Amino acid sequence: MKSRKGSLLFLAVAGMELSWLYAWATFIIASILHRPFPLPEAIGTFALAALLTLVVRGSGWRVILILGLQVFGLLLATSRIVHVLFYGSHPFFDQWWLLACFRQPKDPLQWFILVIILFFALLFWVGGVTLARRSAAYLTVCTRFDLGVTAFFCLLLAKFLLLVKGGIDIQDSTPELLLFPFFIFSLLAIGMARNQSSAQRDFLSGYQGIGVIVTFTVVVLAFSGGLVLLFLPYLSTAAEMGYGVLRSAAAPLSPILVAILRFLFMHSRSRPETASPLSGSDEAEFVSSTESSWWTELFEKIFSWGFLGLGVLIALILCGLGMWYLFKWLFSRTTKSEKRQIQWSLISLWASQLWSGLIHCWNKIVRRVKGYRSAVQLYNALLNWGRHSGLPHLLSETPTEYGVRLRHQFPTLKREIGLIVEALNKEVYGEIVLDEQQFTMAKLAWRRLRSPIHWPSRFKSWFLQPGV
Repeated sequence: MKSRKGSLLFLAVAGMELSWLYAWATFIIASILHRPFPLPEAIGTFALAALLTLVVRGSGWRVILILGLQVFGLLLATSRIVHVLFYGSHPFFDQWWLLACFRQPKDPLQWFILVIILFFALLFWVGGVTLARRSAAYLTVCTRFDLGVTAFFCLLLAKFLLLVKGGIDIQDSTPELLLFPFFIFSLLAIGMARNQSSAQRDFLSGYQGIGVIVTFTVVVLAFSGGLVLLFLPYLSTAAEMGYGVLRSAAAPLSPILVAILRFLFMHSRSRPETASPLSGSDEAEFVSSTESSWWTELFEKIFSWGFLGLGVLIALILCGLGMWYLFKWLFSRTTKSEKRQIQWSLISLWASQLWSGLIHCWNKIVRRVKGYRSAVQLYNALLNWGRHSGLPHLLSETPTEYGVRLRHQFPTLKREIGLIVEALNKEVYGEIVLDEQQFTMAKLAWRRLRSPIHWPSRFKSWFLQPGV
């Protein structure tokens, strides 16, 4: 039951995250391409990222293998989104559209649109990965709900500003309609997360979930809706005033900043020369003495090249260390969780039981086709027959004692049971090789035991246990 509740909570949180992510994606894409973002591909990208993260979590795989799997899934999902938006008339597995996507020349606007689409594909993928890695605690779900409400508020504010300030009216109403599933999934997720916590509850027994959901619905919808509608004009005005104050406050600092940048990055030869306090004769003597000092120029070259070589050496050392730690991290193994090891042990146990069952069925089919070859095989069949008839063999019983108990329960089959037990005793204990007639009589006795005529008496033995 707890695992089922955890799955429902995970799906509710996923629906909450998808609602505001898809609202922003379809708002931006509809503004640029005048058509919504493909919903199945968005859900598929989000779900595939979460599924791959859940599969590899706690598996102990190497980091480079996990990253390769994530990159492959992201490329697959992104190619599907690009195909649906631009090349939907061609099959997805046709290489024509992929070659056309890379070979056709594109203008800057097309490149910008492609970058925006790739950004939202990456955003859906990162959302799925973080959902699978994030805990479903009550405070975490409430924080994600606050983030979703903020995202919808910013979206509605951006749409309002585009309409009022820029005169751009986006006809797509999908972002507004996604508010309803967002609140539904959010209330479900918060209610289930609240019920899973160990905090003290004041609701009556059996009404915890309904109480939390109803209370949260009334408080959040009424309080948040009232605050948004009340402070929306003031928030826009405050944003404009804040931008103006920031611009006016930064204006006096711009000359100082420009002077600092010129001093740091401008070449020394391009700086204005200042008047020298030396006289003409002294300046000539100084220039001649400077030109004559060749060892000073040599020292400057050695000094500059030495610093350059030292800088290159330090950069190479830092790059080498970075590459070493990067490869060490990529080829390291992730931690294994005990819960996942228990799950894998249960799966291996189930697989071994399934394999043994298949082997047993195959042996029975082969035995039916080839027939029994020895008295030991006939006695093993008699053991199964007795177990299915409600009289399993006891470990302390000899074949003769077990045969006596079977004959006491099934008096009409005394002769058949006796023939099989006698054949076993002769072959195993007496070490006598049965002739063809004796073995044929034992096989005929086994066929009479298997006859459907004796099924009622076998069924009755399940309820009437014999006394020895």
